[in-house]
Amino acid sequence: MAPYESDRTAGAEALPDEADDVRAGRRKAARYVVPVAVVGVAAATIGLVPALADSGDPSLPKITAEQLIEKIAKSDVQQLSGTVKVSTDLGLPSLGGLESGMLSGVTKGSGGSSADPQSKLMELASGTHTVRVAADGPDKAKVSVLENAAEYSIIHNGNDVWAYDSKSNEVYHSTAPAAEKGQEKAPKDVPTTPKQLADEALKSVDDTTSVTVDGTAQVAGRDAYKLLIKPKQSGSTVGAITVAVDAKTGVPLKFTLVPTGGGAAVVDAGFTQVAFTKPAASTFDFTPPKGAKVTEGKDSKGSKDSKAPESAPSRGDLGKGLDGLKTVGKGWSTIAEFDTGGQGMPSGSSSQGGNVSGFLNSLGDHVKGKFGSGTVFSTRLVNALITDDGKVYAGAVTKDALVKAANAAH
Repeated sequence: MAPYESDRTAGAEALPDEADDVRAGRRKAARYVVPVAVVGVAAATIGLVPALADSGDPSLPKITAEQLIEKIAKSDVQQLSGTVKVSTDLGLPSLGGLESGMLSGVTKGSGGSSADPQSKLMELASGTHTVRVAADGPDKAKVSVLENAAEYSIIHNGNDVWAYDSKSNEVYHSTAPAAEKGQEKAPKDVPTTPKQLADEALKSVDDTTSVTVDGTAQVAGRDAYKLLIKPKQSGSTVGAITVAVDAKTGVPLKFTLVPTGGGAAVVDAGFTQVAFTKPAASTFDFTPPKGAKVTEGKDSKGSKDSKAPESAPSRGDLGKGLDGLKTVGKGWSTIAEFDTGGQGMPSGSSSQGGNVSGFLNSLGDHVKGKFGSGTVFSTRLVNALITDDGKVYAGAVTKDALVKAANAAH
């Protein structure tokens, strides 16, 4: 850990970190369709969220940035329940049914089950959603997304992980080893508590970031300190991140990410109400409803020795299965670079790539450089450049940064 700039300033690695960029790169390379890929990368940003409901500025004892980060790290809340409101504005084009289809289909797997977390949680990348969360120890957790009269829930209870989509009456089941103390409560792709999300954001500290204490707030009726995280580097699309940290427990209650371009937050999500008490045991009970279609995950062996879901690779596996994958830059300026094997999308007329290619190209900005020609597909947070020869450059960086990286590689 690098030294803090002052008793109120620290360094923190960019969000998402290099491993997140690599992981996003693997998902993009599997499809070679950049607009969908950009959605996938941006959706990964949901792995950064908790927020909402500020009111008043409580008077709290002074605390330094270093002390507040340590308070988060030492927080050991095992039991909680609450409601989280997640609002995401990535600036995606309004495509109606096509947009929702892209979001739900980008990682759809396991035989196409609508209850598969890999596809369902992708929908959190757009719009506003209400989420209920509950946790009791290291191997009991529940996350429910409420949409109109329907509900989608993920329940982790011991060795079993269930996911249920009430709208389609479909169930997805997988198994995972019972968690030991300190281990994750659920598969890595399933968000559980805001603390886990903030831990990911502050996993590494270096000199690429300024971290300061920016006053106090009240979130979900609780007094909190505000941790302000800002990149020192140029070229990042991340303007600032604010994390509201519960003054008593050290649990992050609110996460807001504002882009360099200004305007509404890209991600504003978190607790509207929270209680640090033991949820009812029945909260984590689940039996597939009568008539429900049940899909078993590949990891479901019915054994305590079953491996974790394949959808959640360990950090040591992130570089496998994608030849030539690398990252350039550091911190907030990190860019994932890989070769799709020449299956890029021509940036010329639609006749070169058919109607679909022409339509997708209409969503991006055509650019030229030492690399030849290419197309940049953008959200308010994540941008991706795909060159005509199939090279891809992606990250939470500006279009100019991507073009610069592509030029440097040629």
